[in-house]
Amino acid sequence: MKRYNVAVIGATGMVGQRFCLLLENHPWFNVAALAASPSSAGKKYADAVAGRWAMTSPIPAKFADMTVLDAEADLDKIAGMVDFVFCAVNMKKEEIRALEEKYAKAEVPVISNNSAHRFTPDVPMIIPEINPQHADIIPAQRKRLGTKRGFIAVKSNCSLQSYVPALHPLQKYGVKAVAVSTYQAISGAGKTFDRMPEILDNVIPYIGGEEEKSEREPLKIWGSIENGEIVCTDTPKITAQCLRVPVSDGHTAAVFVSFDKKPSKEEILQAWADFSGEPQKLGLPSAPKQFLHYFEEDNRPQAKLDRMLENGMAVSVGRLREDILFDYKFVCLSHNTLRGAAGGAVLMAELLAAKGYLG
Repeated sequence: MKRYNVAVIGATGMVGQRFCLLLENHPWFNVAALAASPSSAGKKYADAVAGRWAMTSPIPAKFADMTVLDAEADLDKIAGMVDFVFCAVNMKKEEIRALEEKYAKAEVPVISNNSAHRFTPDVPMIIPEINPQHADIIPAQRKRLGTKRGFIAVKSNCSLQSYVPALHPLQKYGVKAVAVSTYQAISGAGKTFDRMPEILDNVIPYIGGEEEKSEREPLKIWGSIENGEIVCTDTPKITAQCLRVPVSDGHTAAVFVSFDKKPSKEEILQAWADFSGEPQKLGLPSAPKQFLHYFEEDNRPQAKLDRMLENGMAVSVGRLREDILFDYKFVCLSHNTLRGAAGGAVLMAELLAAKGYLG
C-alpha cells in the first residue's frame, strides 16, 4: 500500500487530538498538515492545544512543533500538500457543509467526522464492517461536484456505533422494532471532568439532536443505492433515548429488539461470534480481529473495563436475554472517540484506500 499524505482539519479539538494520536505511527497515512480555526492558525500545535489537551497520552513529539494552518484561508496550500483530509471541525452545520465541499471541489477527498453531510443523498455514511458497498455512490457524487478525485464520505454518529453493529448480523431474522437507551460519555461532548463539573454525581437526560440521529442514521446505513442516491430503508422502526452520564469514555446502550422471525438465543450468539466484515477480510491496519465480543458475565460489558478492547475498535455485547414486551434485550458498549469517532474515520479511510478511491 502506498503512503498517503493527509491533513487533520480541526486538529485542536478533542476528536482532532485523537486523530493525531492514531496517525502518529500509522503505516499508510502520514500527517503533512494540521489545520484549525484562525485563533489557532500560526501557532505551534503544542501551543495551540496548551491547557486543553484532553488525551491521557502526551502530544506526539512529531506534531508538537508543527505550525497550525488556517482551515479556510490556507485551503489551497493544504490541497497542494495532501492526498486527502480528515475533518473534525467545530463550526455551524452550514459552515461545515460549505467547507467540506470546498475541499472536495479542490480535488481533496474529505473523510469527515462531522454530521453536516450525513443526509446529503450522494454522500456515503459508512461503518466499514456494515455498509462498505455504499462507497459505490462516490462516482455519482463526483459527477455532481464536477470533480475527478474530490468527494466527501462521513462516519455516523458515535451513539449508534455501539448498538447498530450488534443488530446488523441479526437482520437475516427480520429486525422489525428497536428501542434503545444510550448512556453517553462526556468526551462525546468534547468534555473532560474538569471542564464539565455539572456531570459529577449526575445524569443529564438530554443531548441535543442525539435521539433523532440515533433513530434516523441507521436507516441510511441499511439503505440502498438507487439512481445516484442512497435511499433510506423503512425498517426497522427505532425509538431512542440518549442520556449523558459521568463516564470519561465509552457509550453504553441498552437495546430491546423484536423480529419477524424470532431466533433462538443460541442463533443470536452464533451470529455475533461468526460476524466478520470487509475490514477483517482485507486485514486493514485499524480493524479489530473480532468485531463483536460477547461477555457471559452478568456485570459486563463495563466502560472502564472494556472500552479499550482491541485498541478501542471492537464492540462489546452482554446480558442477552428474552424480554416480556420485545423478543430480546441486551447491552452494548463502544469507545466513542475511537470506534465512534476518529478511529472509525481512520478505518473508513483505510477501506477507501484499499478500494482505490483515494489514489
